[in-house]
Amino acid sequence: MAEVQLTDENFDQEVLKADKPVLVDFWAEWCVPCKMLGPILEEVAAEYKGRVVVGKANTDECPQSAAKYNIQSIPSLLLFNKGEVVKQNLGVIPKDAVVAMFEGLLDS
Repeated sequence: MAEVQLTDENFDQEVLKADKPVLVDFWAEWCVPCKMLGPILEEVAAEYKGRVVVGKANTDECPQSAAKYNIQSIPSLLLFNKGEVVKQNLGVIPKDAVVAMFEGLLDS
């Protein structure tokens, strides 16, 4: 798995201080749509390894991070660049829509 497991303890270091764009998936084990999005994100993480970080934040295990970013529905995708949320998406989206979220931020 090419994804980074996020916790309230490592969120700042792994996401806010990252030197590349970070796509954070706020999800939960019991969430069926989250499980549908999972394989798409694994594929994106593998294909864009080294260029984009894909992080998984289980809302049951990261309540502070979820509250800080006002996560009220899952799955929620937040794209961070230089410590700021630059895009977000709610629900299950196809792979091309996930890639489109960060495409303009990548160096060619």
